Amino acid sequence: MTSSPTFPPADVDGELNPAANSHVEVDPISYEVAASKEQAEAKQKKKERKKNDTLQTLKSGIIISAIIVAVAGAAFAINKKLREK
Repeated sequence: MTSSPTFPPADVDGELNPAANSHVEVDPISYEVAASKEQAEAKQKKKERKKNDTLQTLKSGIIISAIIVAVAGAAFAINKKLREK
């Protein structure tokens, strides 16, 4: 058998025993695409977390303000009832 220069020789040991194959080839373009995608997802998650934190702070402020207004209204109502008697 003659080997053709256009077809690379097969790695028989690597194909038959994949656990013994310690040389793993990584496609650099695919790696870059995957890495940039992970970075974009991380940025998106960070942005969503920041937005959720802001909304949570706003909700907490509104709830606390509503409680203060309700307590003040109850105090005025009780004060008014006490003045009438």
